Amino acid sequence: MPGVTVLTHPLVQHKLSLMRDKTLPTSGFRRLVREIAMLLAYEVTRDLPMATKRIQTPLEAMDAPVIEGKKLVLAPILRAGLSLAEGMLELIPSARVAHIGLYRDHDTLEAVEYFFKAPQDLEDRLIIVTDPMLATGNSAIAAIERLKARGAQDIRYVCLLAAPEGAEALSKAHPDVPIFTAALDRELNEKGYILPGLGDAGDRIYGTK
Repeated sequence: MPGVTVLTHPLVQHKLSLMRDKTLPTSGFRRLVREIAMLLAYEVTRDLPMATKRIQTPLEAMDAPVIEGKKLVLAPILRAGLSLAEGMLELIPSARVAHIGLYRDHDTLEAVEYFFKAPQDLEDRLIIVTDPMLATGNSAIAAIERLKARGAQDIRYVCLLAAPEGAEALSKAHPDVPIFTAALDRELNEKGYILPGLGDAGDRIYGTK
C-alpha cells in the first residue's frame, strides 16, 4: 500500500506475535509495547538530517556526526499512544512531547477531542504521532488535522497494527503523512476492531476493560 512502511524485521514480528496472544499478562504486554516502539523509532527516524560537530575524543579531535535542527516532537494520542511514546523516549530522550486527547465514539466511530497541548514552533520540527492501532483512521486523521492547524508540516504516523481501511483513509486524508507499522492486518469487524488484531491495546496496556 503506497505510503505505508511495514517493518518486517524478525525481532519486531516475533515480539508482535507474543503480544497478540491473549494469555500474555499486562506486564508483559506493556514491556513489549515499549520494546517494539524503540525498534519502530529506528525506522521512522532513519532519514533525520545530520550535521557535524567538532569534538575531542580521548585520543584526538574529530568532526563527529550529530542530528541537526530542533528537537523532534512525539505526539501520542491518549491514552494508548503514551506507551509507544515512552518507549521511543528511551531512545530519543531529548524529544519534546505533545499530548492529544481523543476518544472514539462507539456509536459513530468518530474521534472526539478532550485535550490538546503541544510545544511551540511545530512548523520547524519533525512530529511523530503514536497510537497502537490504526483502525478506522478517524482518530489519526483528527489528531493530524489539529497538529497541522498548529503549524506542523513534517508529520509521520507510527502504530503497532493497521487495518487496510484505516491506512487507506489516513493516506487519502493526509497523503503527505507516511505511515509506519509493525503489521497490516486483514480487516475491521463490524465494531471497528482490527482482525486478527490483538484486542484493545489501551485495556491491555493498563489492565482495564
